[in-house]
Amino acid sequence: MTAITFDTHEFIKTLVASGIPDAQAEAISRAFRDARHQAEVATKSDLRELEYRLTLRIGALIATAVLIITALDKLL
Repeated sequence: MTAITFDTHEFIKTLVASGIPDAQAEAISRAFRDARHQAEVATKSDLRELEYRLTLRIGALIATAVLIITALDKLL
C-alpha cells in the first residue's frame, strides 16, 4: 500500500490558529495520527491492482469451465 503523508506540525498550527489550546491541539493531532495508523486504507492504485487480479482469476475460471464443458460434451 502507498503511504499517505500528513504534516502533524501544520495540523497543530491550524488548530491553534483557530483558538484551540496547544496541549489540546497536540492531543488531537496524536489521536488523529494513531487512528490513521490503525486504519488500513486502500488507495486507487491498490483497487486497480485488485481489479486486475480478479479479472485474471475470473478469466481463468471461465476458460476452465469452457474446457470442462467441452470435454464432458465429447464424452457424453
